[in-house]
Amino acid sequence: MSSLINKLFSNYNTIPNYISIFRLLLSIPFYFLLQNINDDFNYRYYTLALILIATASDLIDGFVARKLNQISEFGKIIDPLADKVLIILIVTQLYLSNEIIGLYFWIIVIRDTIIFVGGIYVSKKIGKVLPSNLIGKITVISIGVFIILTVAAIPKHNFFYHSFFYLSIILSIISVIAYSLRSYEAIKWKKNESSEKL
Repeated sequence: MSSLINKLFSNYNTIPNYISIFRLLLSIPFYFLLQNINDDFNYRYYTLALILIATASDLIDGFVARKLNQISEFGKIIDPLADKVLIILIVTQLYLSNEIIGLYFWIIVIRDTIIFVGGIYVSKKIGKVLPSNLIGKITVISIGVFIILTVAAIPKHNFFYHSFFYLSIILSIISVIAYSLRSYEAIKWKKNESSEKL
């Protein structure tokens, strides 16, 4: 476990990682804005602007990491962690403000909790971080679009609102199943590799 921790923090000092940390810190202004989302419609505009900033930072840190060849194990953790913290914070505040139903709130929270806890377990077993895949990224995008539609106060009977509501729920369930299968295969491969070395 200590070797894994040393590996994670051996190359944390990179531009993409600082961008991800910045995105994680955006949870503070998000918290205050969302608490007042029903008091003044302007707070919805501020929240939408902050979502755009968070989205831009997510795209930029990935681009910079590939461009400067600064992909790190720490980055594989802090990048998705920042996304999960922001998403859980936002859906929690939207749920408390009666903007989304309990079913949606629990599906998103349980999904991200399973993947986060599972990620820690898998990393301990295989000695590295299991990176996110395409289905995971598409799921986050669908959740993000639904959040934007909700914050923008799009009517709940709107076609796009309904579409992304169900799409993000279905993808959330599929992504958990896909992640579980990938984790099982990664652990199985690691065990086989260890056996061959004996």
